[in-house]
Amino acid sequence: MLLQKDYKFWFCTGSQDLYGDECLAHVAEHSKKIVAELNASGLLPYEVVWKPTLITNELIRKTFNEANADEECAGIITWMHTFSPAKSWILGLQEYRKPLMHLHTQFNEEIPYDSIDMDFMNENQSAHGDREYGHIVSRMRIERKVVVGHWQDEVVQKKIASWMRTAIGIMESSHIRVMRVADNMRNVAVTEGDKVEAQIKFGWEVDAYPVNEINESVRSVSISDTNALVDEYYEKYNILLEGRDPEEFKKHVAVQAQIELGFERFLREKNYHAIVTHFGDLGGLQQLPGLAIQRLMEKGYGFGAEGDWKVAAMVRLMKVMTAGMKNAKGTSMLEDYTYNLVKGKEGILQAHMLEVCPSIAEGPISIKCQPLSMGNREDPARLVFTSKEGSGIATSLIDLGNRFRLIINDVDCKKNEKAMPNLPVATNFWTPQPDMYTGAEAWILAGGAHHTAFSYDLTAEQMGDWAAAMGIEAVYIDKDTKIREFKRDLMLGEVFFR
Repeated sequence: MLLQKDYKFWFCTGSQDLYGDECLAHVAEHSKKIVAELNASGLLPYEVVWKPTLITNELIRKTFNEANADEECAGIITWMHTFSPAKSWILGLQEYRKPLMHLHTQFNEEIPYDSIDMDFMNENQSAHGDREYGHIVSRMRIERKVVVGHWQDEVVQKKIASWMRTAIGIMESSHIRVMRVADNMRNVAVTEGDKVEAQIKFGWEVDAYPVNEINESVRSVSISDTNALVDEYYEKYNILLEGRDPEEFKKHVAVQAQIELGFERFLREKNYHAIVTHFGDLGGLQQLPGLAIQRLMEKGYGFGAEGDWKVAAMVRLMKVMTAGMKNAKGTSMLEDYTYNLVKGKEGILQAHMLEVCPSIAEGPISIKCQPLSMGNREDPARLVFTSKEGSGIATSLIDLGNRFRLIINDVDCKKNEKAMPNLPVATNFWTPQPDMYTGAEAWILAGGAHHTAFSYDLTAEQMGDWAAAMGIEAVYIDKDTKIREFKRDLMLGEVFFR
């Protein structure tokens, strides 16, 4: 369910007819070879489709509008092989509505010193044509990604691949539908927000349902289906009875299996891609959804706790952006819980009361069943594990009242120094860049939430490009962050994005 379409990207080469048919034949030959080698590289997550050389206003406009109408086209990569008069691109660019990359490259890697003449110069002048094209795109204030370098360079190919995932996020954002089970946690500010403005800005549909309407879907799940899923749980995960009666334990696990099946059925029937729950409004549910939500997240659904629909949508968005990624390390909703402030060992323990996605797990995953003071229901079953080491990003989309801001923090995930046998939840432990103290101060100054959409597999650049395409502010907290400069950037953002 992660991706609804077999997305492709169109490769559009610009030129003109000043230098004759032979030149245009070379342009087409070169662009076809570039497309073929990009597809054969094994680095791009989506196919590149060659399009005939664009040399007239009419053809450019027609091609861009065909891209708009093609549901499989997720964006256009443009390249000016020769000089392409920029006014020819105006109408097409005005009407284009999808992600845009400007690949500033040229067919030859090296100047052919011994044979270069004016025919070669006229035919191979991307240094000229791309600047002409780049000028008009900037003048028209059109957001696009610029990648510079030779097309055979692996670094360039990886940049194209990275942008493709951002483009998928831009395209899929308008398809995200969030199902809210009940409302936000009472008196909490950061989980609130303007859902109408979110639909205008991001395309998200955020709808509320009474918890008992969804519980009807849960109650309708058959005993046989429930038992089959319980058997799957017992085959896949370690079972930590910890002194509990095995049959009583299994009954608690079965409640989560029934919730998973009922919730997923409801999500599919209503075509939702993300879900939020709230422990303060569980209606007829026997348990707070724990293991059930963890499994749904692993399948690609977004999730936000305590009614946090912004995090739910962002988790879904980031899971879509990483779909099909080789050796992906995982994406999840997380929450800042408690600090370790011992010098040299500083970091933040990330967890939640139950709902952390097992895609970020390292090592064994176990099922525990323990009491939970919140929710006033029977003991919920949950998956427990520790998370992978490595770099990642923590993001927080916040509503500032008159606009949205995306906060992006590079973090370094580490092993827990010691076991925590009395903590019955999945955990991640990270140190924010550039260090614990600067990172936390910058996060607070920016207004970051305690819930985050976290990923090992995406970069700050990718999420910043998504924010730029959405027309919202992005602020970065990373190895280069200095508080004085960070405050200045926040003040400039207040002026520019108001």
